[in-house]
Amino acid sequence: MTGLRDLPVAVIGAGPVGLAAAAHLVERGIRPLVFEKGRSVGAAVAAWSHVRVFTPWSLNVDAAAARLLAATGWPAPDPDETPTGAAIVRRYLEPLARVEAIAAGLHLGATVMGVTRKGFDKMTSPGRDAAPFVLHWRDAAGRTHCTEARSIIDASGVWSSPNPMGVDGMPVPGEQDATVAAAIASGIPDVLEAERGHYAGRRVLVVGAGHSAINVVLDLLRLQAEAPETRVVWALRRERLDLIAGGGLDDKLAERGALGLAAKAAIEARRLELLAPFAAEWIQARPDGVRIEARHGERSVTLDVDRIVVATGFRPDLRLLAELRVALDPAVEAPPALAPLIDPNLHSCGTVPPHGAAELAQPEPGLYIVGAKSYGRAPTFLMATGYEQVRSVVAAIAGDEKAARELHLVLPETGVCSAVPGIADAACCGDPVPAAEGADCRADRDAKAAAMDGCGCSAAPTPAPAVSGCCGGAKTRPDADLVEA
Repeated sequence: MTGLRDLPVAVIGAGPVGLAAAAHLVERGIRPLVFEKGRSVGAAVAAWSHVRVFTPWSLNVDAAAARLLAATGWPAPDPDETPTGAAIVRRYLEPLARVEAIAAGLHLGATVMGVTRKGFDKMTSPGRDAAPFVLHWRDAAGRTHCTEARSIIDASGVWSSPNPMGVDGMPVPGEQDATVAAAIASGIPDVLEAERGHYAGRRVLVVGAGHSAINVVLDLLRLQAEAPETRVVWALRRERLDLIAGGGLDDKLAERGALGLAAKAAIEARRLELLAPFAAEWIQARPDGVRIEARHGERSVTLDVDRIVVATGFRPDLRLLAELRVALDPAVEAPPALAPLIDPNLHSCGTVPPHGAAELAQPEPGLYIVGAKSYGRAPTFLMATGYEQVRSVVAAIAGDEKAARELHLVLPETGVCSAVPGIADAACCGDPVPAAEGADCRADRDAKAAAMDGCGCSAAPTPAPAVSGCCGGAKTRPDADLVEA
């Protein structure tokens, strides 16, 4: 009879974080089974293949994956170069998927329909923890299978679950009608090349305030330079124009800082029509496009446009875990120990204290949600954060608790660090720092100049684990808006 520890570990998703998990499992002598619903690895990354990420290759390649690839003679990319999504797939994910120990357990076109415990539904407790997990999945030919595993690493991401346009989290009436939906794109469409015909010379409404929306707006303005009839309307559902520029010149990721500054410059130069705050109320198809009735602040507005790009973030699809015991924060939909560190209602610092298996653990022993999905609805995630998560998680699965508790990740500072008054200790600040010390966070410097503790904190917060210095003390792990996973 096969013991629980003799079973493989199932990884759901063959994106950067899922394949990194597989690499760490291989290094620890544990057989990975990887289930990817796309027909190729990195399917979500391929959807934004034209986008250049903020981070250099050094932060986009997992250490265990690099070691496995090095043994195959893999030509490592320049660590200082910032790749596009296409390059990440072609130069990194596809070679990693060909590593024999990973390829042997890789299932493409495999849709996981649900995960349970063998012989146990969600309500049944006695003996539950000793039972293997069972994945119910459908292959590319439509056949269904049941596969046992000792642990589950859910790295399925959030790209396939975009948020709708509605300011209340629901689709606007008419948004899902077939004739309207045909005029709506989500995420980051390639408006300059692959989908140029849909946007050149058209009036386009972009809804959203994060880096994905900024990417689309700036690409549309580049398109406008080549097709002058192109018109751009940018709608922000919240009136937070101060966040558009992000950390600007203070951002240690130059690509990210430049993106925010370029968006701010475009607004100031009136190269687009800006609506903030904006709340769509209904959408209707017209013979020559789409009509949107909305609220712009206190007044009603009617917009007639040809195309709409909804870049309002993402949410996790939790249906495949419905028969397992999962604990999530009710607002962020992230693991409860992680949620206060990334909740934008609490702070906009862009820094996240170190976290791994302990923070990601679920009431269902052996289940871990990692990668962008672990951040729930929060818009702050980098691949390198996911790589550190799976390093720690795999160590825990292997029984190496010491390695699971270790912290290996240091990321560049965002240059943005602010907290809601009264809850700063749940946000970005570490110990108060005298003005003479070398924090390099814009808001941190401003706060110190005003004789505050730093990072906008008015009192000494509860110290958090940290690795080096910025926002009011030691530098925690900074992350960026979701463009990368």
